[in-house]
Amino acid sequence: MVKHSFIPIISEEKKKEENPGSVEFQVVNFTNKIRRLTSHLELHRKDYLSQRGLRKILGNRQRLLSYLSKKNGIRYKKLIKQLGIRESQIR
Repeated sequence: MVKHSFIPIISEEKKKEENPGSVEFQVVNFTNKIRRLTSHLELHRKDYLSQRGLRKILGNRQRLLSYLSKKNGIRYKKLIKQLGIRESQIR
C-alpha cells in the first residue's frame, strides 16, 4: 500500500482553496481516504474494521455531495467531473 500517492491532489486543492473546511476540500480528502482504504482492502479482504470505516467515510462523502448538489449544482458537477466519481442516483 502506497501511503503518499494521493497527496499531490490534496496539495493542488490547498493551493486553489484557502479554506480547508470547504465542502470541496472535504470531499477530496474523503475520496483520497476511500481510495487508500480500497487498495488496502484488496490485500486484506477480512479486515472488517476497515470495511466499517470505509462505509462510514462513504456515507460522510455522500452527505456532503448531496448538500453541495442542493446548494450549488455547478460546483457539484465540476467536483464530480474532477474526481471522476459517479453522480448520485438519490438526492
